[in-house]
Amino acid sequence: MMAGRPFMALGLFGALLLAAGGIVYSIEGELGPIALGLIWAGLLALLLFFYVHFTTFRDLIAKRSTKYGVNMAFMIAVFLVIMSLIGVMSVRYKVRLDLTETRRYSLSAQTVKILRSLDQEVEAIAFYRSDERTRQAMYDLLAEYAYHSPSFKFWFVDPDKKPLEAAKYGVTSYRTTLIRSAGNQETVGFESEGKVTTALIRATRGKVKTAYFLTGHGERNFKDGERSGYAAAKQAIEKEHYRVAELLLVGDQGVPDDAAVLVVAGPKKDLLPAELEKIAAYIKGNGKLLFLADPGPTPSVSAFLEGYGFTVGHDIVVDKRSRMIGANYLFPVVVNYNQDHMVTRDFSLVTFFPIARSVSVEENSAKGTYNLAQTGTSSWAMTKGKIDEDNVEFDPTKDRRGPINLVSVLVTKDGEGLNGTEKAKGSKAERVQRWGKIAVVGDSDFASNAHLNLMGNKDLFLNLLNWLTEETALISVRGKEPGLTPLTMTETQGRIAFWLSVIIAPTLALAVGIGVIARRRREG
Repeated sequence: MMAGRPFMALGLFGALLLAAGGIVYSIEGELGPIALGLIWAGLLALLLFFYVHFTTFRDLIAKRSTKYGVNMAFMIAVFLVIMSLIGVMSVRYKVRLDLTETRRYSLSAQTVKILRSLDQEVEAIAFYRSDERTRQAMYDLLAEYAYHSPSFKFWFVDPDKKPLEAAKYGVTSYRTTLIRSAGNQETVGFESEGKVTTALIRATRGKVKTAYFLTGHGERNFKDGERSGYAAAKQAIEKEHYRVAELLLVGDQGVPDDAAVLVVAGPKKDLLPAELEKIAAYIKGNGKLLFLADPGPTPSVSAFLEGYGFTVGHDIVVDKRSRMIGANYLFPVVVNYNQDHMVTRDFSLVTFFPIARSVSVEENSAKGTYNLAQTGTSSWAMTKGKIDEDNVEFDPTKDRRGPINLVSVLVTKDGEGLNGTEKAKGSKAERVQRWGKIAVVGDSDFASNAHLNLMGNKDLFLNLLNWLTEETALISVRGKEPGLTPLTMTETQGRIAFWLSVIIAPTLALAVGIGVIARRRREG
């Protein structure tokens, strides 16, 4: 009996060596010399233990209690197989719910829409060290992209372990992710949904479209960083992968052929007939026009837009509901949107239009004419001259009770209409073929630096732009960057935490419990 004790200790020591080797392998991620040595030593010790106690094991197997134990072990194994099958089914057919405060594990509706519309393969190659602190954050983000599209594939490369792979793609720094598609390649340097989505758009779209802003009439300036400027709008447009440029219609110059859209943002002076003729020619040739028309005396502009079917009011919209947000009455609030048009379909954000005029069009889905955004019943269109911003009253003889429409769109395809330039010049109205798209908003201040980031203003502005340029996959509500940074761990730290919390602590508690029960039975 005394001679068998060393071999009993040898069996326990072998089991410990085997467990230690498995833990080292799990943490390091590869079967290195230390892990392999521990596992081999443990196996030798266990083989010697079983050889010495072969007779004891043979007698133990022949016992009735052992047969019951084997039967119980078999039932446990069946139970584990069933649970494994349930786990596999849950992985293949799953419903996920993100309950984090900052929607950490959810992509924006726009990103999901882009991923689901992918018609070409996209691959993301992330170059991170195995112990990089931010590696897990990027992995979680790319996993979300792959979850929403089978066309999106990703993998990680450790530049230290595979320097030739990094050199192959020309990567010289850590924390770099390449988005590749159809021969195009974009680089992402941070773990940000916005940056990854922008790179995805650039890689899949290829050609960069140009948005021209008309100048020369006191329009909003996208270089202006003051409250009334459009610097924030320019930055938002560029994030949608557009190039922004100025356009001055002078001399023989017309709208450039590479113009994806022409934006006329709140001209303070009327456009010249020659300029309107150039814009009309651009629209007739499948051009796209976004006109932000502030209240003011611009008769040629009004006549031009009316020639295409728009009714531009010579008024100012008053909304008493704006008092609820601490603004004056000339700050209309919009919560009612046309759900039949893709620009505002499922759009539920509040938008604000400071000092706006009414805009409308006769709705006809067959001709592509829609009114998109209306104020509430507490608003009206005021037509009288002098206005007291803090004390206004509805005059039924002059004013028009709300709802008041502020945004209208029109598709000039396979239809006819009056040419606005001819009407503006006072000559005989001419029937012409109309092509292209036009969107008219009764306010330009809603997209200024001071108001662009108010609730849904930026989303509505960019949705109009993307609809005009036929980038329908980008029409959505954009995601907001999370305000909190979650705890991230390196791959090694994650494996240590897993073994401590999931393996070592529970098994240690189980072993202690079995030992206590065995001791009590022996003493009893």
